[in-house]
Amino acid sequence: MRLYRFTLILFCTLLFVAGCAPGNPPSRPDDNKLTTPAEQIDPLRQYSAVNFYLDTVVTLSAYGISSAELNDILNTCAAYEALLSKTIPGSDVYKINHANGRPVQVSAHTINILTAARNVSEKSGGAFDITIGPAVNLWDFAAASIPGEAALAAAAKLIDYTKVEINGKTARVPAGMEIDLGGIAKGYIADEIARLLMERGVTHGLLNFGGNVIVIGDKPGGTPWNVGLKDPDDLNNSFAVLPVAGCSVVTSGIYERGFDMDGVRYHHILDAATGRPIQNGLASVTIIGKSSMLCDALSTACFALGVEDGMTLLAVYDGYEAVFMDKDRKITATKNIAGDLIAVQ
Repeated sequence: MRLYRFTLILFCTLLFVAGCAPGNPPSRPDDNKLTTPAEQIDPLRQYSAVNFYLDTVVTLSAYGISSAELNDILNTCAAYEALLSKTIPGSDVYKINHANGRPVQVSAHTINILTAARNVSEKSGGAFDITIGPAVNLWDFAAASIPGEAALAAAAKLIDYTKVEINGKTARVPAGMEIDLGGIAKGYIADEIARLLMERGVTHGLLNFGGNVIVIGDKPGGTPWNVGLKDPDDLNNSFAVLPVAGCSVVTSGIYERGFDMDGVRYHHILDAATGRPIQNGLASVTIIGKSSMLCDALSTACFALGVEDGMTLLAVYDGYEAVFMDKDRKITATKNIAGDLIAVQ
């Protein structure tokens, strides 16, 4: 990973304002089914594909590959979404959550994610916990509705990552518990899409999955991609920019989904101990590193832990950096990138 200087709206030439089929899918999407159109490709031209997946607009931009090929690869997101969404009947997650405590055979993708999630949960002391599902179900942020205390207390008793059992190709949780991969699956899918692009020979590209960004290599000519960190107080702008190459940049923030009531921001990043939105003074956390899946999980874990304990957690993960922004707009960054942040006036 090369770091140049620092944001999640994207700057290329333009600034972007900044998820296997159900049943028995293959371990990976079948690359042979992706079409290869007979199209003359200009190596100096940036081609793009855009669609809506994973509850966000996904944009793939790359050199050396046609828009048709990009669309083929982008459309594999639908297969991953059908595999990992907890709301789609037949998905691995749906089957686990509705198995009444019985083991369920799942894909290698799901096993990979569950294993990675357990690792982050263990290292973060449970700050990241995919069994947050019962609490997530109680919150309706669109309706600005606050769940009752009794319901939240009951949900909190069902949150315990240590109860997720992985045994070979099967996984289970006790009856009543639910997993929710919203804090890690999008990063995994972004990594897989980047893999498919690189297998097609792409060496320069930018993938924007909303709050998850991957840059493949640098831009043609050797200049970095400039990634902007979204300003929590002005979602159309960035508070800083970081030039990067060959890495992922993922942000979790209180602005993504939530509502304000009586001076309190109720947002989607929930405390695994209480089921309530975390109120620790932070507005956003951005993680920079090689794996978008790990950046995804760490952004949630570090947000939950706060600046000091989040920094301690990151020290365990070599090559991963962070930028914390609190509600008073104080910015704290890990030392390896603190000098690279470019403030946006």
